[in-house]
Amino acid sequence: MLKNSFDLIELAHQQMLMKGLQPDYPQAALDQLATINRPAGMTPEAVDMRHFLWCSIDNDDSKDLDQLTYAEKTDGGIYIYIAIADVDALIHKDSPIDNHAKANTTSVYTPNKIFPMLPEKLSTDLTSLNDGQDRLAIVVRAKVTPEGVVDGSNISQAFVHNFAQLTYSAVGAWLEGNGPVPPKVAAVPGLAENLQLQEQAAEQLRQHRFAIGALSLETPEAIPLFSGGRIVGLEPATQNKAHHLIENFMIAANQVIARYLANKKIPSLRRVVRVPKRWDKIVEIAQEKGFALPQNPDSKALDEFLIKMKEEDPVAFPDLSLSIVKLLGSGEYVVEKPGEAPIGHFGLALRDYTHSTAPNRRYPDLITQRQIKGPLGIPTVQYSNNELEKLAYHCTIQEDAADKVQRVTRKSAAALLLQDQIGKTYQGIISGASDKGTWVRIFHPAVEGKIVQGAQGLDVNDRVTVKLLSTNVPEGFIDFALVGAQVASKA
Repeated sequence: MLKNSFDLIELAHQQMLMKGLQPDYPQAALDQLATINRPAGMTPEAVDMRHFLWCSIDNDDSKDLDQLTYAEKTDGGIYIYIAIADVDALIHKDSPIDNHAKANTTSVYTPNKIFPMLPEKLSTDLTSLNDGQDRLAIVVRAKVTPEGVVDGSNISQAFVHNFAQLTYSAVGAWLEGNGPVPPKVAAVPGLAENLQLQEQAAEQLRQHRFAIGALSLETPEAIPLFSGGRIVGLEPATQNKAHHLIENFMIAANQVIARYLANKKIPSLRRVVRVPKRWDKIVEIAQEKGFALPQNPDSKALDEFLIKMKEEDPVAFPDLSLSIVKLLGSGEYVVEKPGEAPIGHFGLALRDYTHSTAPNRRYPDLITQRQIKGPLGIPTVQYSNNELEKLAYHCTIQEDAADKVQRVTRKSAAALLLQDQIGKTYQGIISGASDKGTWVRIFHPAVEGKIVQGAQGLDVNDRVTVKLLSTNVPEGFIDFALVGAQVASKA
């Protein structure tokens, strides 16, 4: 029986190998790493932007800092700036480290160990936009109108300085009026005002996105908590204004870069979510809840339905949202060649969208960075159409594999937490019901498992009381029995 978190690390290692991912760096990559001992310096092409009040906002424990943000007022709107770590300046195409990154295509985040795409010497230091450090970056500037429209933009290489490494939790609480100004913000004159300006621009961007049909999705996720090598709890993941700020700045940057490459007639990787093939099932779910959706896919109408459902039953909404996400289908990478009509991203209601803002963590972003540099006149090696076609398929497959590893290890962590609670009863909500089985999400801790006894007649959103029957940590299985013959209450 697995007893502590260290077993989960070995489990994650095994899962990565089973899914075709490489948990360990090859010797050639380690040999190359030994030759890299300083960050990239100023280049002839770079603009000196170190005087801007740049800051980073990320998770409390994040060390791989991919982006900095800044804003300034202008006539008729707000200029937002997004600095993206220039990873390509140190890690060149087809080098040993690049080949390992290309093999995995992403960092893999398991409950108590990150398997980084790039070695930590790079991703958390030399190519990270670290607190108090000067770094080379690709900077996107975009003008945001009061209506939330991106009205003008440019891209450049720049030298930047991170004045404050901030966290979502502290900045979010402050922006929402639930906490003090974070000490690191107060220590930099003018930074508080700049963050408020950034939040204003982000809210304008957000309102515009939802007005044109971006989806208000919210999926249940819990973060494992560890102490002394043992899992001690699961903490529900929540979002606040700081998350929304960064999300909307990054979406704007990805839009700008996609349009830039299209205008320069440079082939690029695009992140797309196609028009859902199972729209009829989404329509059926809405009808069951008294909401009429059009017969043809319409993201704006779907978002109106989602907003209504969240207002009526916020407890059940994450499970409804998860069902919609599954029916929308997973995202994928495709190649857009010059002159081709973009497929677009249904969930974001965007025609032009790429991944570009996390090159320390995602290989498609590093590919995009190299494609940008060509028309900017910055030395690099770009990709041919044939290379991009192969990489689009490979990145999609490997990202799906990483998602599976992350899901399995999160389920195993939940099973590990509950393995000493056999026989205990919990309140929960039915999160799935089909021929494959009936699933329940208990509220405390936020864990999902299968009802293997007494599931007959249960349906999604039913409130129930269940008893824990068994757990299987290696497989991530958690099995429950319904307590009593009746559903406790209806959603």
